[in-house]
Amino acid sequence: MIMPRGASQLLLPANPIFIAFSLIAALALDMVPVGRQPWMPDFLALTLVFWNVHQPRRVGVGWAFIFGLLVDVHHGALLGQHALSYSLLAFGAVALHRRLLWFSLFAQAAHVLPLFVLAHLVSLLVRLAVGGMWPGWSLLVAPLLEGLLWPFASALLLAPQRRPPDPDAHRPL
Repeated sequence: MIMPRGASQLLLPANPIFIAFSLIAALALDMVPVGRQPWMPDFLALTLVFWNVHQPRRVGVGWAFIFGLLVDVHHGALLGQHALSYSLLAFGAVALHRRLLWFSLFAQAAHVLPLFVLAHLVSLLVRLAVGGMWPGWSLLVAPLLEGLLWPFASALLLAPQRRPPDPDAHRPL
C-alpha cells in the first residue's frame, strides 16, 4: 500500500472514548467563562473538523449538529446558528477528508482555513439576519487562529494512536 506523504507511521485505531472525551473537553473549553470575544478561536469547531477528517464514520454531520445546538443554548444565541455552522463545517471536512491526509500539516491547515472562514461567515450572516449586532473586524482573526492551531491539534489528538501496539523490552516507546 502506498503511504501518504504526511503519514510516516501507521496509526492505531482511534478509541471512541478518547474521541468523545476530546469533543467534550473542547466543548468545555469553549464554555469557560472568560467572556466570549469575536477573535477567540472555536476549539469545538477545530476538534470537530479534525475528527471529521480522521474518523468520518464515527463523527459526522449529526454530531456536529448536536454540539452546535449545545453551543447555541450555552451562548444564548439563535437556536440553530452554531448548529448550521458546525454542520456545514463537518460536511466540508468529510468532503475533503480523503484528499487532505496526503498533505503536510501546514498544507492541511491551508486547506481547512476556508472551511473555518465559511463557518464563521455563516454564523455571522445568521446573526445579522435576525437583527444581531456587528461584532467588528476582529472576527476575521478567529478563523486564522483556528488554522494556525491545526498542526497543534493534529499532534495532540493523534498522540494516543501513535504508541506501539505491543511494547516490549527492546522498544522503549
